[in-house]
Amino acid sequence: MSLRQQLGQSKRWVVKVGSSLVTNDGQGLNYELIAAWVDQIAALRKQGIQLVLVSSGAVAEGMKRLGWNKRPHAIHQLQAAAAVGQMGLVQAYESRFQQYDIHTAQVLLTHEDLVDRRRYLNARSALRTLLDLGVVPVVNENDTVAVDEICFGDNDTLAALVGNLVEAELVVLLTDQAGMYESDPRQNPNASIIHQRQAGDPELEKMASGGGVGSLGRGGMLTKVRAAERAARSGAATLIAPGREPTVLQQIAAGEEIGTLITPGKQPLAARKQWLAGHMQLRGKLVLDEGAVNVLRDSGRSLLPVGVTAVEGGFGRGEVVACVGPDGREIARGLVNYAADEARKIMGQSSDRIESILGYVDESELIHRDNLVLA
Repeated sequence: MSLRQQLGQSKRWVVKVGSSLVTNDGQGLNYELIAAWVDQIAALRKQGIQLVLVSSGAVAEGMKRLGWNKRPHAIHQLQAAAAVGQMGLVQAYESRFQQYDIHTAQVLLTHEDLVDRRRYLNARSALRTLLDLGVVPVVNENDTVAVDEICFGDNDTLAALVGNLVEAELVVLLTDQAGMYESDPRQNPNASIIHQRQAGDPELEKMASGGGVGSLGRGGMLTKVRAAERAARSGAATLIAPGREPTVLQQIAAGEEIGTLITPGKQPLAARKQWLAGHMQLRGKLVLDEGAVNVLRDSGRSLLPVGVTAVEGGFGRGEVVACVGPDGREIARGLVNYAADEARKIMGQSSDRIESILGYVDESELIHRDNLVLA
């Protein structure tokens, strides 16, 4: 059995559809395509596949309803458009799913929901419970309250992180292209499609960097490649596939060679480390010497104060920080055991001196290995 056939028979998928597809390039909700996706999802559910649907389109639909021709730049206008458009988006999915007696649930997330460990676990439990109840969760970024500091930036990233949440085996990113090409097909009509690559392949980012992004969407091929890398951290494969293909999801389930498959190259991370790896907002940095870099990379040990040469940021105890080498490249991130001011006092010191410096000792490590994940 081929890898595509194995993935087609996997039991938990995340399917993401973008703004250009959902809103027919901004002309209004594409009810025909929405119906086609729902019909296919309903058929896949009969095969025992659980699906989470991540749908863009709220802002674009809101713009249509409000009579706006251009995507606004002001946050409050984007938030208003999202609030108006979300109503129509949910109604479109709900009414179609009802024809199959399938319940749907609206789930709106911000990056803060996945940064905070308790909220992350709550979101994880809620989504898993919905799937167990036979409900199709329809997930979108909560654009009505999100600002730059707490937003995901694009729904490709959100889909990958939702894949981490529910431990999906496959993340499907439906796009207006047949897949990913070796070069931009708009500039090179003879460009060849990439059928399969491994997540983390540096050539993928180079090839994806030439792709553009529509006026309504916030993603592009580069965001999809990076989303695939995030999905791979939990062992999920990512398939970039043509969303306008009438039976695209059924073809994927049949194991047919459609779109671009990006496979995970490493073993899945434990759930806690998935959560850490998924953090896009870091509260600070710890600069390490070469010895500490080697210890983390090669030995899988905890980070001790003695290996830290500088502390950046104003983080508190228990917040997520990046660990960077002397060259500034991130090599790991994790939950720090001491606040920034305390970390500055004990950096470069042996662990047995922590109590004499701070007047107390909480942990002998700055970051315990169980709370640390390599980049």
